[in-house]
Amino acid sequence: MQGLSKAQQIRASSGSDGHPNILFLMTDQQRWDALGCVGGWVRTPALDRLADEGVRFSNAYTNSPVCIPARASLATGRYPHNTGVWKNEAYTLAGNTPTWMRAVRDAGYSTSVFGKIHLHPQRGDLRDREDLVRSWGLDHVDEIAGPRAATACRSNLRDRWEEAGVYDAYRADLRDRYATKAWIARPSPLPLELYADVYVGQQAAAYLRAYAGQQPWCCWVSFGGPHEPWDAPEPYASLYDPASMPEPIHAIEDGHDRPRGLLDDKLADGGVPFEPGDVARLRANYAGNVTLIDDQISDILNVVAQRGELDRTVVAFVSDHGEMNGDHNLLYKANFLNPAARVPVILRLPPSMGAAAGAVSDAMVELMDVGTTLVDLAGGEPVDGSLARSLMPVIEDPSSRHREVALSELRREGMVATADWKLAINPGGEVYMLHDLHADPVEARNLAGLPEYEEVTESLLPRLRRRMSEGPRARPQRSTWRRVKRGLSRRLGRLNRVAER
Repeated sequence: MQGLSKAQQIRASSGSDGHPNILFLMTDQQRWDALGCVGGWVRTPALDRLADEGVRFSNAYTNSPVCIPARASLATGRYPHNTGVWKNEAYTLAGNTPTWMRAVRDAGYSTSVFGKIHLHPQRGDLRDREDLVRSWGLDHVDEIAGPRAATACRSNLRDRWEEAGVYDAYRADLRDRYATKAWIARPSPLPLELYADVYVGQQAAAYLRAYAGQQPWCCWVSFGGPHEPWDAPEPYASLYDPASMPEPIHAIEDGHDRPRGLLDDKLADGGVPFEPGDVARLRANYAGNVTLIDDQISDILNVVAQRGELDRTVVAFVSDHGEMNGDHNLLYKANFLNPAARVPVILRLPPSMGAAAGAVSDAMVELMDVGTTLVDLAGGEPVDGSLARSLMPVIEDPSSRHREVALSELRREGMVATADWKLAINPGGEVYMLHDLHADPVEARNLAGLPEYEEVTESLLPRLRRRMSEGPRARPQRSTWRRVKRGLSRRLGRLNRVAER
């Protein structure tokens, strides 16, 4: 196979038609360090095995640290400044939008999705929009809503809850949580077999077990957890001792003048009013949910192995964004700190291909890059308008670089990260966040505005400006972009004056 790219080699040796199967595993709100092989505080043997047999990307960032814009970027290979989706809102991905899923289907695959998609509003009956989902490139659809939205819309899963007589208890439990203390950690009233993540895993496993098509398959398994609420069912709710959980990160007050941004709004009044033991308990429950999902992934991998197809199946694992889990006295996501913005990414190729096994790449990677990599492996045509980059060159050489910086955007703010630095601007183009990731990997001290770091700031700003200018900008945000450009131009003007001196 001399002269062929790695993706071409895999296609040429993966089956009678030259195409590997694709298993795309996705979680919702899983921190980058919530892997046994990374943080060490949660057990994930199935995911650790994938990392041992593939490549783990240690510097992967979401394109937006909230669900809908992150998923829109993954599907299309376009940034929030291209799509106009800057936050969680009532958004519907148009049926004619080019996506990685359609590119894979057009390459000759039978495609399926199980679980949370969140590319259209989670209300009404999700099954009424299956034709829309198919237009994106997904043939077989069994969609669920997120944990909280599940009470507001119908699905196959909700039908099962009602048939089992547990729907009212689930709805009452959620209502009580968010009326009293949203971050309380206690087991779900649902039986284990009807917990959403178990349903998703078992439905996907059953589908693959019965698959008899002639086409190679691409199965997207999209778990709704470990997204809050912290309601892992037993026995997973009691699996971890809260005392064994890592201590939360506490920020060092910067105490100097600097611009303000979205994160500062969240930190106002000290953040979340936790009581003693709250964070340890919610982290233990969260860890239990991660292990529950890992067990479901193990079941799915066993089915693929029983079919005799594991050695010709590509397996990818990602999450859409992370979860603060008490770090910096915060919950949820919607900021650019690592617990929210950094995500786990693992890509395991068929071992018969001699692909890297057990490698850890520190290349700068973005969530959207995973979708275009799957298209590359499927032999599909590039997605029209996509700015994502295939990870195959890094698979061939895990020590190689991939991107100069990783870009993430939220509510018209922008963030760029390198292996050593992270910088974020507010909508006016002012730098309000700067972290030295080498000296301060937990991002405890914000260096924005300090004169001794002006050179670092001015070196990163042009990169941020270039990245936020890539591709066509969505029309509704042009006026805001002008304000951002004015702020960046002021900074660059200062850089020029310094250079002249």
